[in-house]
Amino acid sequence: MTLRSKLLAGLALIALLAAGLWLRGWYGAGPLDKPAAFVVPDGSTLTSVAGKLETEGAIGSASAFLTRAKILGSGDPIKAGEFLLPAGASAATILDTLQHGKVIRRFVAVPEGMPSILVWERLMKQPLLAGRIPIPAEGTLLPDSYDFERGEARAAVVARMQAAMRKVLAEAWKKRSPTTVAKTPEEAVILASIVEKETGKPAERRMVAGLYSNRLREGMLLQADPTIIYPITRGKPLGRRIRQSEIAAINDYNTYSMVGLPKGPITNPGNASIEAVLNPARTDALYMVADGTGGHVFASTLDEHNANVAKWFAIRRARGEL
Repeated sequence: MTLRSKLLAGLALIALLAAGLWLRGWYGAGPLDKPAAFVVPDGSTLTSVAGKLETEGAIGSASAFLTRAKILGSGDPIKAGEFLLPAGASAATILDTLQHGKVIRRFVAVPEGMPSILVWERLMKQPLLAGRIPIPAEGTLLPDSYDFERGEARAAVVARMQAAMRKVLAEAWKKRSPTTVAKTPEEAVILASIVEKETGKPAERRMVAGLYSNRLREGMLLQADPTIIYPITRGKPLGRRIRQSEIAAINDYNTYSMVGLPKGPITNPGNASIEAVLNPARTDALYMVADGTGGHVFASTLDEHNANVAKWFAIRRARGEL
């Protein structure tokens, strides 16, 4: 082999090694020693994201990343949002993740019967959400789990909760039974909020709805304890026994001192309570009292109810509560 041939072969080998190293910088393992969340702000360019990746230690060099991305990467745009980059992610993997990967979504849960003030507190305490919001109107939020992205506006999450409630209410209203006492969807939500607070047993919802429907038809006081508490705490736990003065208080919510429904919901009822009100159980019950198991015993006459109350007091005395 001539000297010139040897020189050309050497140069070819060097070029091949250099190309391998260059490709390794794109496809080889990167510097992340553990999985890391990476946020692409809305409106970001690949250049600004490359600088952010370098600053956060996901890549070694922003300029090298950009050069290789232009030659070896996809021309698809990057997406805004939060992404999970795996440990040792290559530059190629990182670009593909930012272009085609799934955005990390988190969840906030609204249990059935959670009043709006507590939903508001939960949203305001979530550090990954942005912006201030007023306390949403009571009864406008559908209890459920809602996903959100880092940096999303709290107002947007509330809007989804309210849209979900409107949808569920509209569908339930179309399927309502002729036996419901609710004259409007708004009345259905008000009564459903009382049912939601009055029983923790799903199997009782339609029965409780039937009882209160009977009382409304008869023009009787609903006498629902949660309606006493709501004007005092806006739905938060009272933390003590109800006072006689509070039972006698006259306001737009207390169903011990007014006939008919309160002026508005006392919590955010779930779908099941709304459906119970719009399709209540057929019953002649007018009274109920706790049975000691978390549920209630129902009665159609005052004498029967008084006997049930006596049994409940006996249970409480045996527990040392009286």
